[in-house]
Amino acid sequence: MKIIMIYDQIQSGLGTKDDTMVPLTGKREPIGPAVMMEPFLKQVDGHVTACLCCGNGTFLADPEEVSRKLCAMVNKLQPDVVMCGPAFNFADYAGMCAKVACDINATTKAKAFAAMSAENEDTIAAYKDKVAIVKTPKKGGMGLNDALKNMCTLAKALADGSDTAELEHKFCFK
Repeated sequence: MKIIMIYDQIQSGLGTKDDTMVPLTGKREPIGPAVMMEPFLKQVDGHVTACLCCGNGTFLADPEEVSRKLCAMVNKLQPDVVMCGPAFNFADYAGMCAKVACDINATTKAKAFAAMSAENEDTIAAYKDKVAIVKTPKKGGMGLNDALKNMCTLAKALADGSDTAELEHKFCFK
C-alpha cells in the first residue's frame, strides 16, 4: 500500500510555528510522524512514498490553489491512500488537513482522510460528515501510538476497498 502524508511546516520539520510561509514542497521519504508510524505501517504492508508539505500561511494565503496543487501532486504520484495529519491541536493545520482530504477524495483516485484532536471543534463540525477525521491526542497528549495505529488500520481498509463504517465509528469523529 502506497501512502502519501500531507504536513504543515511544523510536522514536516521544515519550520517553526512562526515560519508560516514555507513554500509547497515534497520529500520522497518518510519524515515527521511517518517515521513514528513505521511499526504500524509494517503491520498493514504500508509504506510512505512521499510527504507533501507547506506552511500554514502559504495554505491560508490561497487555500484553493494550494489544495489544487496538492491534488495534482497526488494524481502524479498515484498513492493508494493520503493521510492528512496528524494535525493534533493546531487549528490552521487541521483546517488544511480536512479541506485537502476532501478535495483529494473529490478530484483524485486516491482515498484520503484527516487526523486531528478534539480541540479543533470548528473544523471537525464543518468536515466530519464530508471526510473521515481520525481522533488524535493534542500535541504532547497521551495516546499518540494508538492514534497512529488507527490511522494505519483505516488506511489499509480504504486501500483494500473494504467497508470502513465500523472503523470510522471507532476511530473517527462523528
